[in-house]
Amino acid sequence: MNGAQSLVDTLVTRGVDTCFANPGTSEMHFLAALGDPRMRGVLCLFEGVCTGAADGYYRMADKPAATLLHLGPGLSNGLANIHNARRASSGMVNVVGEHATKHLKYDAPLTSDIEGLARPLSHWVRRGGSAATIAWDTAAAIAEAGAHPGRIATLILPGDTAWQGAGEPALPSPAPPARKAPDPARIEEVAKVLRSGEPTMLILANKACRTAPLELAGKVAAGTGCRLASQFFTNRIERGAGRVPLERIPYSVAPALAFLKGTKHIVTLETKEPVAFFSYPGQPSLLKEPGTQVHTLSEADEDSTLALEMLVDALGLGSAQTAHQPPADTPAPQGKLDPVSIAHALCAGIPENAIVVDESLTSGRESMSYTLGAAPHDMINNLGGSIGYSPPVATGAAIACPDRRTICLVGDGSAMYTIQALWTQAREQLPVTTVVFANNTYNILKAEYSNMGAGDRPSAEALNLIDIDRPTIDWLAMGRSMGVPGVQVDTAEGLAKALLNANGEAGPRLIEVKLY
Repeated sequence: MNGAQSLVDTLVTRGVDTCFANPGTSEMHFLAALGDPRMRGVLCLFEGVCTGAADGYYRMADKPAATLLHLGPGLSNGLANIHNARRASSGMVNVVGEHATKHLKYDAPLTSDIEGLARPLSHWVRRGGSAATIAWDTAAAIAEAGAHPGRIATLILPGDTAWQGAGEPALPSPAPPARKAPDPARIEEVAKVLRSGEPTMLILANKACRTAPLELAGKVAAGTGCRLASQFFTNRIERGAGRVPLERIPYSVAPALAFLKGTKHIVTLETKEPVAFFSYPGQPSLLKEPGTQVHTLSEADEDSTLALEMLVDALGLGSAQTAHQPPADTPAPQGKLDPVSIAHALCAGIPENAIVVDESLTSGRESMSYTLGAAPHDMINNLGGSIGYSPPVATGAAIACPDRRTICLVGDGSAMYTIQALWTQAREQLPVTTVVFANNTYNILKAEYSNMGAGDRPSAEALNLIDIDRPTIDWLAMGRSMGVPGVQVDTAEGLAKALLNANGEAGPRLIEVKLY
């Protein structure tokens, strides 16, 4: 067994059986080892698609995938979506090829400080020293990535560690991932707050937004009158008709301040107090009112389900009746496309058990509350803010859950960052519907131009750096060139019909929503 085979054997033995790859010359032995039938290798045409797909895979599979990246430049190409994954607490094992050890002293053109590139966005970085240690290093990387919350583990492997003999190393017994128990004193403090009757909001995130903990949170709300909310961006919420609904803290500062007005206590589960996405002149960074107290029920690395069970017991609410979201009663989508009619069309077109990956920005940012009563589904958002995340994340989510339809909502500007994901979806015949909101501009920047106090509206020169209408992107041709059939719609009823038609297909589809 050589080092590359030792790597793949350790990965699959420890449960990492999917690798999103964009290999180069230094990774050829790893590429050969990926022929192991126990490992699914998925080719992505850009490293940002690899890392974004690994993020989406983790969010739905609750276990890490691996990526295979080529030297420092390959890692660098993937860093934006590693940033998004880190912010979403998604675990992944990045395997980065390196020049053979004896070659490094010659400073070949692709030589770089890979550790220096990896460290700011990785929780754990290690350079393999020999083929004999690869199994141990890989096991350590998997343990890091599989912890709660998920972590970014980056393993750098020189080419000679891949082709040299590794022997048959004995590995340490895998330690089962354990989530920490919350402090009982903290639980009692929160129970005391809730008994006081003062206006209180529970803000849930990460694993606390799954069905079982939401049911417990619903009991707390029913018994105490507190509000249940999420941050504007969350890594995965199980929502829809029949599930416990969460209010969503608005993105913009003024609506968020109004939303939180009068709240005396904020209780957090696997998250922090709400803050503005950016600093705006004359506006606060913290979205709570002065004097609002913040209490932690469960830290990011703790078991939030256990915390809610303890809280329900402390409050004596085990028999409380939880309120559930009723099915949507919205008008049939029709007429001009706007944020509300788009949301109505989505509500009609989201199939049961779907996965919705939302990067709709201006076209859907403030209207997704209209889909709360859609068929039960999971919603995924971008916590890191680096655009071009949703097509890769949708790809990884579909690899993890091939029996569920994934709907990717993305603006045209964002989609152009990682449009190569369509090719992987077609190659793998993934059940993904990509909805591109095409307004031929970075529309969000027009609003932010005014919000930031740069002026009432952008000048002609500024618009040159915001509008993407010269030339106009042909989205249907783009999809067709990568094997994804598409349709263009310009009405709400057309969008609803296109979504329903796509739901009946086995492979990927593209819908261009014409907003210009």
